[in-house]
Amino acid sequence: MEAEIVKAAVLGAVQGISEFLPISSTAHLILTPWFMGWNGLIDTLSFDVALHGGTLAAILVYFYKDWFDIITKKHALLVLLIIATIPGAVLGKLFGDVVETALRSPAVISISLVTIGIFMLLAEKVSRKQRSVATLTISDAIILGLAQAVALIPGVSRSGITIAAGLVTNLKREEAAKMSFLMSAPIIAGATLLHTVEVFKTPTATHNGKLFMAGIITSFITGILSIGFLMKFFKKFSLNIFVYYRFILAIIILATLWIR
Repeated sequence: MEAEIVKAAVLGAVQGISEFLPISSTAHLILTPWFMGWNGLIDTLSFDVALHGGTLAAILVYFYKDWFDIITKKHALLVLLIIATIPGAVLGKLFGDVVETALRSPAVISISLVTIGIFMLLAEKVSRKQRSVATLTISDAIILGLAQAVALIPGVSRSGITIAAGLVTNLKREEAAKMSFLMSAPIIAGATLLHTVEVFKTPTATHNGKLFMAGIITSFITGILSIGFLMKFFKKFSLNIFVYYRFILAIIILATLWIR
């Protein structure tokens, strides 16, 4: 059991770091057990979604002042966040089963890593990086929401594609990152709640609770650290280093598939 808890904590750290870095947390949660030969509860969609609960808490805690202002004063931004949530919620409901089965494969992940990586490079080139979150319009929110919906595909990276979409709307890089993190909260909350209810309907829920808690706590702590790092990083540096990582990871995946 101790070994499983360590694995759960490792995956929690993977989630906490990769949820906010534009490298796809879903991809890394699928690939880590695949590379390491791990299986069982920690290699399931339910466990992956539970880990998202930890990073959701990280978003709420890190941006607590922003959330207070959004709820009490910045109602226009609240409306935009709701609009940006709708496409992902609708497509998740319609195509969730396909995403959870047919698309959870290393081959799909490698294609997504490269494709969205190219989009990220292009976004960096075309963006004027002049706007703040306060200037966003309804059309901008729709663009960001559609981008977030595409992130249902493993390997896309929700933060990667939404930050890139924010750059396309000419947001400053750190502002695009902030909006990306804020708009992730409702969609993560909905998915986490839905799957948590299903998890605790099982007779092994109590036994599995230790694994879930180890992963969630670790994802929360590393998520806080990851957000703090990126908010400073994006004030000076571009997405490019993450794109190169995505390309290298895609090559490693394809090489592993070929060897196996």
